[in-house]
Amino acid sequence: MTSQKQNRRDFLKKSAAASAVFSAPLIWSPSLIWGKDVNSKPTIACVGVGGSRGAYNQGGYIARRAAKLGAMIACCDVDDYHTKEFNADFENKLNLYSDYRKMFEKEKPDIVTIGTPDHWHVPIAIAALRAGSDVYCEKPLTLTIEEGIKVREVVKETGRVFQVGTQQRSENNSKFLKAIAIVQTGRLGKNVNAHVAIGGAPGEGPFKSTPVPDGLDWDMWLGSAPKADYSLERRKNFRWWFEYSGGKMTDWGAHHIDIAQWALGYDKSGPVKASAQGEFPAIIPENFNWNAYINGDASLPSGFNTAVKFNINLEYENGSVMSVNDHYKREGTNIDFGNGILFEGEKGRIFVNRGKLEGAPVDRLTEADNKELDEYIIKLYKGKKPGNHMENFFSCIEDRQQPISDVETHHRTMTSCHLCNISLMLGRELNWDPNKEQFIGDKQATALMTRKRRAPFQMES
Repeated sequence: MTSQKQNRRDFLKKSAAASAVFSAPLIWSPSLIWGKDVNSKPTIACVGVGGSRGAYNQGGYIARRAAKLGAMIACCDVDDYHTKEFNADFENKLNLYSDYRKMFEKEKPDIVTIGTPDHWHVPIAIAALRAGSDVYCEKPLTLTIEEGIKVREVVKETGRVFQVGTQQRSENNSKFLKAIAIVQTGRLGKNVNAHVAIGGAPGEGPFKSTPVPDGLDWDMWLGSAPKADYSLERRKNFRWWFEYSGGKMTDWGAHHIDIAQWALGYDKSGPVKASAQGEFPAIIPENFNWNAYINGDASLPSGFNTAVKFNINLEYENGSVMSVNDHYKREGTNIDFGNGILFEGEKGRIFVNRGKLEGAPVDRLTEADNKELDEYIIKLYKGKKPGNHMENFFSCIEDRQQPISDVETHHRTMTSCHLCNISLMLGRELNWDPNKEQFIGDKQATALMTRKRRAPFQMES
């Protein structure tokens, strides 16, 4: 399908309105031609919209943000209600699909947004990349380490632009970027550690099976995951099931572990060791064989099965340590938080989350210091001004650079998240080679780098 076109004056007016909505610093140029003429906008197809009320995930939110900067032409979701609801926002002019494969046979969008449950992210992303589209995918990108390695290869193979929705790299008034700049400019000293808290996860279950709602293709929703009866909890709260996600580790961990690892200077490599302690929901027997379960040779009652509490240490080659916790508290001090990152070095410590950036090193910053840090943030942000994650993606489509949350760095973040979960599953220390991307002398851990995929939903080779 050819790109939809509009009057150049309308395009500039709508682009300016979108910038105002998002308080974006990016100024759009009429040279944004996308390989066509100056009057055209990039076409967008979205996969997974989750309902405008955010009923199941953020897919609808992501697609609507993209639509402010492009021309939406098609929508795909396994739930007919979701596609019809989304289509109504576009005067019912979109082409609707329930199978992304059929959509890519008929549509040739410039951009694809992906907002499905996590276990569908990489298969759809690979199909979109090979169909010639640039991709914006909500986090976490991967279900396994193997998926990260594979999608990285396909991005390189196709040369497409790929942004992952870890908005902390762009937004929140640059609090996280400033924290990274403070760490990397030596203001905390040379030997910096990080303590991350991401909250615990629920442990309810087992749940009763119920009839599949009308208009929902449940088999397609399950995809490569094992066959399972429908329940609202399984669908709506998919993040608390290893079959579809990785619990809080890949939910909030995809945000905070990402920022901490970037600040420590390992955003393109990763830790060399992981050691974990934690608790799983009551449905998980003691000494449970996770290898057998992931391979389909063991079963569990229908309930949440990701870790509910945890304390994990990730150790890096230079001796830095990142602790990952459901809640971080240091006895005998006032350090006590359930969500955020504490960076600590011999010169002081700072704390950052979406609401604040604080600490003595922050209080001591002079006007000259802040100017230096602002310049460093631009460097961190690949020479561009941060402020809006989606606009960073669109800007990079124009100049064909990889955006701020590129596949390589996000894959490395997710590898660390998966290492945390694998260490929790096996209940012991793991040794990891971040250069070769493999476990050292550990067949059980190596087996958990991948998943058995149900036919006919195997990943493309």
